[in-house]
Formats: sequence, structure tokens, C-alpha cells
Amino acid sequence: MLKKKNKKPLSEYSSWELIGYRFKKNKLAMLGVAMLSAIIIVTLLAPVFIPYEKVIEQNVRQKLQGPSVEHIFGTDELGRDMLARVLYGGRISLLCGIAIIAIAFVFGAIIGGIAGFIGGKVDTILMRIVDALMAVPPALLAMAIITALGNGVFNLVVALAIAQIPRFARTVRSSVLTLRNMEYVEAAKCYGSSSMRIILKHILPNGIGPIVVAATLTLGAVILSISSMGYLGLGVASPTPEWGTIISENKINIRYYPYLGLIPGLCIMFTVMAVNFIGDGLRDAFDPKSKN
Repeated sequence: MLKKKNKKPLSEYSSWELIGYRFKKNKLAMLGVAMLSAIIIVTLLAPVFIPYEKVIEQNVRQKLQGPSVEHIFGTDELGRDMLARVLYGGRISLLCGIAIIAIAFVFGAIIGGIAGFIGGKVDTILMRIVDALMAVPPALLAMAIITALGNGVFNLVVALAIAQIPRFARTVRSSVLTLRNMEYVEAAKCYGSSSMRIILKHILPNGIGPIVVAATLTLGAVILSISSMGYLGLGVASPTPEWGTIISENKINIRYYPYLGLIPGLCIMFTVMAVNFIGDGLRDAFDPKSKN
């Protein structure tokens, strides 16, 4: 008989291995990973199942048909297939959300890292700019930017990314202030490392935990913001599908044909729920003492 392989005791785990172990032990976090993975796979593989022509193809004779074998999610008031629009709309919602978080993270990390590490007047000037942006609600700031730039996927990403930069700048700055006086940072200074190298190579990797948690939790809010902008007509313009835009297009008929709003609404709900489950799991994994 084969002997079972002895598991390594937790005392021998590295810090990252312990984080992964605690994350895997969180059932809701793993459920979130499974849900989000399924949503991403289905939306990315949409062209394999349904050609893009189905998204914009109109057939008035088949308008407002309920879910059936031919149209699994039914059709809208123009006879367009709801399944195709929901799947391709998910690609925009998810990819835009990830792009917004990536842009906000990069610029927020640069601003917060420089402000926290250098300090003094540089810190004061940069943080006052950040405070000015934080004084305006993110949704209102994004709406103002979109109104100035115009509708479109690119403008939507830029507007929401600018609205999220202050949050990441503050989070990174707090991590840098905690770590900048550590011994390994002082050693790097003695070796003549530049400030940017110290921030990128020594401070950010060691303070990445709170930043990753903030990015994950913010992703859910960003996806909601994308859908909200689409519903208000300030995001992705029709006929390009996006979950919020789909609901906005069909809001007149939702009362009599509930599936028109229920299906994209459930997609938004499950996606945000999965992201929040993952964010809560990462928070508990990085800081187990914070778990109630």
C-alpha cells in the first residue's frame, strides 16, 4: 500500500504559503473563485457558442419573446437575442472593471508611494490633490468626466479610473509610512538604491496585502458603477451590449416582461457577490486577526 505523504507543519510554511492556506480554508472565498471563474470563462468563450452578429441582429417579428429553446434568455423589443447580448455584455463589464482597477492601482501606487516615502512638501502637495478628488463622490466625479469627454468604453474606463485613484493612493501611502523606516529599507538606502527602486522592490512587495484586498473589494463597486453609468446613458452606448445598458434599453418593458431586467440584473449580482467573497477571503487571509 502506498503511504500517505506527510503534510508540512504550518510552522514551516512561508508567509505566502500561510496566506494561500488560510484563503483555501475559507469556503465563501472558494465559492467566489468558482463563481467568478465560471462567469469569466463563459463570457470569454461567447464567440465559440454565439457569433457577434446575434448581438446586433434585429428581428421585429420575434420581439419580446420569453425564454424558449430557440432563445434561451428570450428577445428584447427589437428581437435581438438576450443570451448573446448578456454574454457579450459581460465581457465589457468584466474587462472594463479589471482595466479600471489596474489603471487606478498603478497611478495610485505611484502617487501614494512617492508621497509616503519622500514626505515633506511633496507629501503635502500630493495628498491635498488627492483630498480634493476625494471630496467629490466617485460616481459624481465619474459622471462629470464622462459628460466632458463623451460616451464610449475608453472614456468610461478613464473616468472611473480617475475616480478610484485617490483610494489606492491613500492605501499605498499608509503602507509606505509603516514600512519606510524598516531595517531593510535603511539598508537599501545605504547601498545607494534610488527612491523609486526602494518603493517598487522593497516597500510595495512587503505592503501588498492591504492593497490587494482594497483592489479586490473595489472591483465589485467598479462593476456596479459601470452598470450604473450604462443605465443612466453615460457609459457604453447602444447597440454595444453592457449589463447596465441592457437594463436601460428595456426599462420601459420590464414591468410586463420581467426577464428583460432580471437576467442582466442577476448577472451583475452574482459577479459582484463573487468578487466580494474573494475580497473578504483575502482580507481574512492577509490579516486573520481581523476575522470576527
